[in-house]
Amino acid sequence: MWELRHRGGGGPGPGGEAASPPREGEAAGGDHETESTSDKETDIDDRYGDLDSRTDSDIPEIPPSLDRTPEILKKALSGLSSRWKNWWIRGILTLTMISLFFLIIYMGSFMLMLLVLSIQVKCFHEIITIGYRVYHSYDLPWFRTLSWYFLLCVNYFFYGETVADYFATFVQREEQLQFLIRYHRFISFALYLAGFCMFVLSLVKKHYRLQFYMFAWTHVTLLITVTQSHLVIQNLFEGMIWFLVPISSVICNDITAYIFGFFFGRTPLIKLSPKKTWEGFIGGFFSTVIFGFIAAYVLSKYQYFVCPVEYRSDVNSFVTECEPSELFRLQSYSLPPFLKAVLRRETVSMYPFQIHSIALSTFASLIGPFGGFFASGFKRAFKIKDFANTIPGHGGIMDRFDCQYLMATFVHVYITSFIRGPNPSKVLQQLLVLQPEQQLNIYKTLKTHLIEKGILQPTLKV
Repeated sequence: MWELRHRGGGGPGPGGEAASPPREGEAAGGDHETESTSDKETDIDDRYGDLDSRTDSDIPEIPPSLDRTPEILKKALSGLSSRWKNWWIRGILTLTMISLFFLIIYMGSFMLMLLVLSIQVKCFHEIITIGYRVYHSYDLPWFRTLSWYFLLCVNYFFYGETVADYFATFVQREEQLQFLIRYHRFISFALYLAGFCMFVLSLVKKHYRLQFYMFAWTHVTLLITVTQSHLVIQNLFEGMIWFLVPISSVICNDITAYIFGFFFGRTPLIKLSPKKTWEGFIGGFFSTVIFGFIAAYVLSKYQYFVCPVEYRSDVNSFVTECEPSELFRLQSYSLPPFLKAVLRRETVSMYPFQIHSIALSTFASLIGPFGGFFASGFKRAFKIKDFANTIPGHGGIMDRFDCQYLMATFVHVYITSFIRGPNPSKVLQQLLVLQPEQQLNIYKTLKTHLIEKGILQPTLKV
């Protein structure tokens, strides 16, 4: 701004001397142009200055969450210090949640999918609510409405893709679904475009930048919650074991790190989360690796956990029946020389999946906690202790699942990179959707290929 005034000749020079008057022949419009530019700059400063000058200390305080601890627990633990009271509340609620989780596992894969969807919606609600509470004084139009609308659009896209991939035989029988699946991506894009246009129409003068902040807030929240929950369900379709071992490893690490830190913690780990200690971090790592190895051994014995989840149209339900792959068959492995002397045996029998479980557990205990640190930084930025007060002693649902979303992405990448091969069931479902002429061409091509490889005889009649 000073440069504009100086160039326009309307004020003192840098040394306090009067600026030289315009030279002869200089257009009078120069001053007018400079003043016009200055007016524009001033208008912009007035419009956005209050927003740009905001610092972390200017962020409005969010009212503290109410204590939802049951009265019976409050009375039973009233004689304890706050430290031990929190210990017992967290412990009791943790055991309760684990028991409910076991019950949902018993109820089957479909209930697990509903659980993942419910958690996704609740996590989205908690993050969006924080944004709304922080900026509610600006009275931004349609913010919450558009946020939930985009959530529905993105869920429609991802779960429609899942239906097309895993429910092809069911879709083939329903004409209405065939239309939706055939034009699924176009419909999804049209729905998103409608929301995009509504956002543009909702823009309000003097709040443009803030509205774009909240637009980005919504989309990042969708990336964190919806995309990751979609990957969780994709992992579940590979076999329930790919869902249970990673999730239980994160839970184990969370519990054991808390226990080790509670009793032995002395050395702070990271400033973002002052209660985290190196003792808890290291103790959680070794405990999680051991737990994951044992859990992988136990679950690998049962078809219910190792077989891919498939939808059977004849029984109208999900089934987990298959011939277990090599990953879930006992193999003999030669021991290293130093272990042979200790264990006094040459070989050991274990499932190959147990080796993979070490990689999953290591990520859950070493990298997974950074999802929690990220969430801690987010909460500190907005001066809140927890995302919500849904679970007494734990905070909100997002407080408990901040590490799970990071884990879901890793498991999906791990499966696609090192495990997954062609899925015959999925290929067959896609073939059944094709037109009869296309199916016949594929049959002839496959038959010719098998004859050339010597698997079928040329004179074989089908």
